[in-house]
Amino acid sequence: MRRCDVAVVGLGLIGSAALDALMRHKVDVLGFDPLAPGAKHGSSHGSCRVFRRFNFENTNYTLLSDEALEGWKRLSQESGAELLIPRPILEAGPKGSVMVAASRKAASDSGLEVPLLTGKEVNARFPAFRLDNDWDAVVHDGGAILLAQAALAALRARAEALGRIVPDEVINLEHFRDHVMLRTAGGETIRANKVILSPGPWLTKILPELAPLLDVTRQTVGWFKPVQPETVGLDAFPLFILARSEDDIIYGFPDFGDRGVKVAPHNHGPSVDADAWNPPATDEELRSVCAALAELVPGAAGPITERDVCLYTNTRPADRRPDAGEEFIIDRWPNSNLIVASACSGHGAKFAPAIGERLASLATDPDFWVEPFFRLSRYSAFPDDTHPEIGNPLV
Repeated sequence: MRRCDVAVVGLGLIGSAALDALMRHKVDVLGFDPLAPGAKHGSSHGSCRVFRRFNFENTNYTLLSDEALEGWKRLSQESGAELLIPRPILEAGPKGSVMVAASRKAASDSGLEVPLLTGKEVNARFPAFRLDNDWDAVVHDGGAILLAQAALAALRARAEALGRIVPDEVINLEHFRDHVMLRTAGGETIRANKVILSPGPWLTKILPELAPLLDVTRQTVGWFKPVQPETVGLDAFPLFILARSEDDIIYGFPDFGDRGVKVAPHNHGPSVDADAWNPPATDEELRSVCAALAELVPGAAGPITERDVCLYTNTRPADRRPDAGEEFIIDRWPNSNLIVASACSGHGAKFAPAIGERLASLATDPDFWVEPFFRLSRYSAFPDDTHPEIGNPLV
């Protein structure tokens, strides 16, 4: 029987970041995942993610972005791999857009006043776009394309080199006062002092008590052959998020790998099971994206050349410390030696180094507490965890 101080179950970007943090801090750690790095049926598969410094979802995320950026830079330097391709981020919507206003507020709260632009100004700067002249828009310079597969490889490299990754599924956890027993599908038993659970959409299969708080949705992605290739390359085209309405938002990337322009809906798709990766994205599922491109980004609006499916694991709105949902869960599980991570509601990947450090601290430092808006205690189903060093989590 193997033993370790910490086991990490689920090695997508979040779990691998926790594994890397623990390895750097010289903790005796093992990582478990039956899927190969970047496997198609996993939340961290695919070539790229958007990195944004300012997040319209919640101004609290700016500090997390800044910490993550430093982590990505460190990892890039250590690995010698390019992980971030800096690009401006365009966010736009009809006049009075809530999304654009929230994005500008996130920047303003950090001391950066970003000009409010019009659709006409955007069209002049980026010829691929054809926004309505009176649309609201903002262009942030703190963005980048996160090369997800390169990032995943870099995060796992240290553990792989030392044989600390077990390519097997954990099928059973048994709790004891001071440790956890894990059993794998291959029949191995491991004793760990602490366990970090970061299995993406499969989290509720391990902790069914979380099912009322989480909603897994099917998200479709398409790559489009550009009509005007010269307008959508890295030098001419930004990352973008366009809100035709608050319930009809798309996001996309420049054509940086000769695959075309990657575009997907930002809004949640239908609720599904954690294993619902098939069939591939259909024409009907991508219809709204095609319509939005034809209307707003004609330079990119060619035929679909590739399709993909992602699964988001979204938190439902909290009640004790109210939020609108989609906040992450990064916390200790009550009365156990488990730490829970659910940060895959569509925008968690970019934060992986910062979240990984928090998970490592939760597993190794009993005096460490995460920010109140990441804790389970924001739900009344969990104990209130007012802590003197943090203050009242209800504030």
